Amino acid sequence: MKRSEVVAETAITLLAERGMRGLTHRAVDEAAGLPPGSTSNLARTRAALLELTLARLAELEAAVFTVGEGDLVETLSKILMTQLKDRRRTLARYELALEATRRPELRAIYDRTGAQFRNPAVALMAAAGSPDPVRHGRQLVAFSEGIMFDAVAGAGVEPTLADLRRALHDLLNGMLQTP
Repeated sequence: MKRSEVVAETAITLLAERGMRGLTHRAVDEAAGLPPGSTSNLARTRAALLELTLARLAELEAAVFTVGEGDLVETLSKILMTQLKDRRRTLARYELALEATRRPELRAIYDRTGAQFRNPAVALMAAAGSPDPVRHGRQLVAFSEGIMFDAVAGAGVEPTLADLRRALHDLLNGMLQTP
């Protein structure tokens, strides 16, 4: 693994374990077993460290979002279950999302990164025959985020694969029915 990946992976873990305040250059060096100053050499500022972390997070999450041929409900259920199994990444993403509300430079990066997931959802809904793929794609992402937030940070219970299948079946049936 490249040093930038080690730093970003460690930052993701620190965000999940300690929150935004626990993410410092020194903490990353210590947790990763790197010589002091290594993280600072790679990402000079806090903004650069956050950007590096967000880029790695997007790369890891994009690898999960491969929609192949076959049953849409089954594919989406498996994608959501994979996301739910790695709470570390999901918690780190939530920390970065909240920080992006306070840092315009991070907001721009976060929004660009988010488009990597929203645009395929729109294409997916168009391919499924949605009468309004843009709206339905956004709703699919919002639904998925709600499921993940409730399971990871909310008061909900983590759903089973069968629960996800039923929920997605109901959602997609409602969206794809013609008026």
